[in-house]
Amino acid sequence: MNELCMIIKNMAKPNFLNIKTSIQTYDRDALCCGAPCWRWVYHALHSADKWFINPFEYEEPPFHENGMDDPEKPCKGVLSDEQLLNYLNSVEKKTFDYLETLTDEMLYEKPEKCQYTRMELVLRQFRHISFHTGMLNGQTAATTGEFPMWVSETGKYVNDGIFFGRYRKGKIKL
Repeated sequence: MNELCMIIKNMAKPNFLNIKTSIQTYDRDALCCGAPCWRWVYHALHSADKWFINPFEYEEPPFHENGMDDPEKPCKGVLSDEQLLNYLNSVEKKTFDYLETLTDEMLYEKPEKCQYTRMELVLRQFRHISFHTGMLNGQTAATTGEFPMWVSETGKYVNDGIFFGRYRKGKIKL
């Protein structure tokens, strides 16, 4: 049985739902640390795309331009939210297709040319996606007074909107 791989799959889904909600609620042009928020979205998605499986066996997406994944570097290209959501969908599919090929034993192995185990790569991306999702949600909460919906367990997710009601307008309902 692949109990660890099943846990990873069950935890990956909320991560993707949460960043999707961030994209649906953020101000894409608001500046965060000098870069528009859409650049931070791309940074997080690109990192998941590249680092979840094996960063040394990776092909850039067709719309990528040099430096686009680093919000501190200038780039001429601009991705729409539709493009970002489509990219998110492709990264999610690629991730779950990959997870279907894993066994618990493989989590302790290092992919070819990689210094990290598969488990380390997975955990690093869980941390990275969650960090940037929180960063984007903080920006949204600060500007709108509403906190985007946050999913911690997929099975308990109820799609009743994109904002978390208790935190609307900064008022916590008890």
